[in-house]
Amino acid sequence: MGDDPSVVGVTPDRSIGRTAGRFITNPAALPDEQAFTKRKGEPLAPRQWDMRMIGADRANAKVPGSKKVLVGVIDTGVDGKHPDIAPNFNRELSRNFVTDRPKDDYGETLDGPCEARDCKDPVDVDDDGHGTHVASTIASPINGIGIAGVAPGVQIVNIRAGQDSGFFFLKPSMDALTYAADIGVDVVNMSYYVDPWLFNCRANKSDTKKQQLEQRAIITGMQRALDYARERGVTLISALGNGSTDLGKPKIDRQSPGYPKGDEKTRTIDNSCINVPAESKGVISVSALGPSGRKAAYSDYGVEQTDLSAPGGDVLDGQGINATRGILAAAPEHVLRATGRIDRDGKPKGADVVRDCTRGTCSYYQYLEGTSMAAPHATGVAAILISRFGKPGKGGLELAPDTVQELLYKTATPKACPTPREYSYDSLGQTQKHLCEGGTSDNGFYGHGVVNAWKAATAEP
Repeated sequence: MGDDPSVVGVTPDRSIGRTAGRFITNPAALPDEQAFTKRKGEPLAPRQWDMRMIGADRANAKVPGSKKVLVGVIDTGVDGKHPDIAPNFNRELSRNFVTDRPKDDYGETLDGPCEARDCKDPVDVDDDGHGTHVASTIASPINGIGIAGVAPGVQIVNIRAGQDSGFFFLKPSMDALTYAADIGVDVVNMSYYVDPWLFNCRANKSDTKKQQLEQRAIITGMQRALDYARERGVTLISALGNGSTDLGKPKIDRQSPGYPKGDEKTRTIDNSCINVPAESKGVISVSALGPSGRKAAYSDYGVEQTDLSAPGGDVLDGQGINATRGILAAAPEHVLRATGRIDRDGKPKGADVVRDCTRGTCSYYQYLEGTSMAAPHATGVAAILISRFGKPGKGGLELAPDTVQELLYKTATPKACPTPREYSYDSLGQTQKHLCEGGTSDNGFYGHGVVNAWKAATAEP
């Protein structure tokens, strides 16, 4: 097919990517969970430094968000039965575009045994936990349980494109975007990259013709799906990536092709190679911040690539390692049991997991870090803006993606590059240096600024 001049690229319908989240290990001790339940607001709100950073704790009371706003979570699924997600979960509109695959192309375990008879999980199931965490940050309701999201009044639609194992297919990713557009979703969160290629190059000399065609298919196919969604009113928000890389000056790719595992090779790349969808056109890409407000050490950056910044967690942002510097959000109980994070009686085994039983039924939360955790903060702020300024249409509210983007930039808090601009990350005996380029209003670390939920809830259009 690749020899046909009308064919842009060729890629097999198989797993080709991985979610952008980072699980926290070696967590530090946390204060007793019962001490937090005695304070005002949601029981675990004192642990949400991220919400205070962007003013979401105040914005919740002012503009919690409209039930007419649909937020699509394109991820590994959403635990729609979680007590701190269920009130805002739209099961009727949710879809799963993924069929679980027990093994990969080499016969190694991929998703493991299928839980459903047809290997297609129900629309309210997340066997990875990544998508549930994202959905919770966006829209956990104010219900006296656990936490509150950035926009606790909007609806969450699970539009699943990721495998249980965290890998993604190209076709489900395109199907998810098309579906989001067709049902009138207002904004989608894409905390993943489509890959087996961390960087997709159209004509890298070290790649075979087949590999070049595969990357061209990813670049072009996803761009067409993104364009389709954006033209129909869907605001597109993506995690920037966790490679500690200046995306405007990439040099070496050692992680591609990342599927099946073991096929990776080292190749020289340049700025013509892109991460998809973070560097695709029409996408708002978000870098991650730690609790001090600095760009997280793991977060990718780039003066052309970073559009906004938001709290994503950084366990190394301070002395030693501390799990509470991550982002706390909902976690599926069955995933925590399967991964050994809670014991037989449901008690957390480490400080990275928190249990809330204040209303009798226990719910679980986990600290994670990553640009995957930053993007949903921006998505939640977009949902607030659409709630305020959207016009009736398609059974809900509509606000042009160009307008949402303009308002996101307008309400963000500008943040200048550090001084000196070459920032040193010194932790665990290792030093990394990242160069921040650009001015206060737009730079490679923070983009147009840190998303601000309070300003979004109160600023004039």
